[in-house]
Amino acid sequence: MRILALASQKGGVGKTTLAGHLAIAAEAAGVSPVALIDTDPQGSLAAWWNARAAETPLFVRTDIAGLTGALDELRRLKVALVIIDTPPAITENIQAVVALCDLVLIPSRPSPHDLRAVGATVDLVDQAKKPMIFVINGAAHRARIAGEAAIALSQHGTVAPVTMHQRTDFASSMVDGRTVSEVDPRSSSALEIASLWKYVDTRLRKGSK
Repeated sequence: MRILALASQKGGVGKTTLAGHLAIAAEAAGVSPVALIDTDPQGSLAAWWNARAAETPLFVRTDIAGLTGALDELRRLKVALVIIDTPPAITENIQAVVALCDLVLIPSRPSPHDLRAVGATVDLVDQAKKPMIFVINGAAHRARIAGEAAIALSQHGTVAPVTMHQRTDFASSMVDGRTVSEVDPRSSSALEIASLWKYVDTRLRKGSK
């Protein structure tokens, strides 16, 4: 069982949206079963899952104290992939999540404020000696700042070669518990998330060897 955590000190970077979308992209690529875990007290990922008509992915709502037990149960159920959404904070609880995962995905908007905020998350992941990748999320099309953000982030670690662009369909698709891949699998947004999952999957497999 491989475990991916999405973490960032900064709120509003799209962790929950990416968590749900990556889970569906993984299933579409043949990974099964997939489970989502929501450790954010706001419960945004839980609300999205509750709105879904589909029975997959699996979903677990737990606090940090119950996380190890939840992961053990998912291993017993032969779950292939677990994606964990975390709250926007740097706390001992987030440290506990990072310590249990195989890879940390750190989303960042291409703005100076967001880029300055990644330092605390990077320090936490480094302390846990876990591999991490950045993904630029919510980039404007043909905006130079996205490339500048990638250069800035690359000084801290690996940046995913897929940039997620700002489109309303990412948020609108989640209103009724779906993702862009389920609403329109041929859309530009669906192709981006599929490409991002392919890259993340490669990194997860590399880390498990």
